[in-house]
Amino acid sequence: MKNYLEFEKEIKALEEEVDELKSPFGSEGISEVDTRKIKETQAQINEKLKLTYANLNSWQKTLVARHEDRPRANFYIKKIFKQFTLLSGDRYFGDDKSVIAGFGLIDNKSVLIIGQEKGEDLNSRIERNFGMMRPEGYRKCIRLMKLADRFQIQVVSFIDTPGAYPGIGAEQRGQASAIANSIECCMSLSVPNISIIIGEGGSGGAIALASSNKIIMLENSIYSVISPEGCASILWRDPSKSLQAAEAMKLTAKDLLKLGIIDEIIPEPIGGAHRDPETIAVEIKNSIIKNLKNFENLSKEEVYDHRKAKFLQIGRDQGFKKLSNSNDTDLSYKESGFNKIKFFITQNKLIYIGIILVLIASIVSFIY
Repeated sequence: MKNYLEFEKEIKALEEEVDELKSPFGSEGISEVDTRKIKETQAQINEKLKLTYANLNSWQKTLVARHEDRPRANFYIKKIFKQFTLLSGDRYFGDDKSVIAGFGLIDNKSVLIIGQEKGEDLNSRIERNFGMMRPEGYRKCIRLMKLADRFQIQVVSFIDTPGAYPGIGAEQRGQASAIANSIECCMSLSVPNISIIIGEGGSGGAIALASSNKIIMLENSIYSVISPEGCASILWRDPSKSLQAAEAMKLTAKDLLKLGIIDEIIPEPIGGAHRDPETIAVEIKNSIIKNLKNFENLSKEEVYDHRKAKFLQIGRDQGFKKLSNSNDTDLSYKESGFNKIKFFITQNKLIYIGIILVLIASIVSFIY
């Protein structure tokens, strides 16, 4: 049974009409199937899907990212990687079922795969805690990322979480420090790491595993510091203003690519990834292979500097670079020429104002 979103009512009606046309049992018993009518109606559905999904607002994309039928990390791991070996436990407390982690092969190369998993039905969603990781989940990822770094194995992570689990037990076991340590571990790796946001990329629960050399988003996924409902509750004390919050937060793939937060967008099939999971799995696999190949000839230091410069560049024009004539490992800020001129004028504005006033006075005295 298909699940439909609120803005898909017309599509739902058309697809139900197609199902009725395909049935050979009419009101008067067995009847002939009208193939011409089916083709016409299917064409209408495709056109309606194309038009609808081309004009989604930020809140509607949020709903698509949360769609019940959307492919999860476990699906992509099975489709993309071979010989996947699941590893469990953080060696401190226990195992967190909301994250799947282990080693596998892609393009005959070993990689560490980490996937935040929401579950596919009610029972598995409860077991997976709806994709909300606990401290032991982040510690498991840290343990495996350090292992991958030791053996120079590249890291691929699938992000799909509303955020880290906010329960009292998680706080008692050090949720905040676990997230911080996971971010630090991601940033300090000497091997390339790639993150693909396949659904929701919510709060620190996502950033903890998405501090990567390359951050890739599916077209209808979202990535934000808080949910639109949470943002609306804080700013307007009204969760119903989620649409305004979603628009203001710039959480869609297109907005984030423009801001330089992410590096690539993978287009989804018409109607979203849930309508053609096989195709989107192939696209994700091709993107992973392509991006991993880009780092093949880079040294450990170059991989580390690439990741560091990427995050330092966010919100700046030119970002940071390593000085060629320096042995220092730190990166220096590379500022644009326009900003240098602007800064120089601002610092010496009183002098320039004085010069302008003297010139005006000289011109006035000359005229009169």
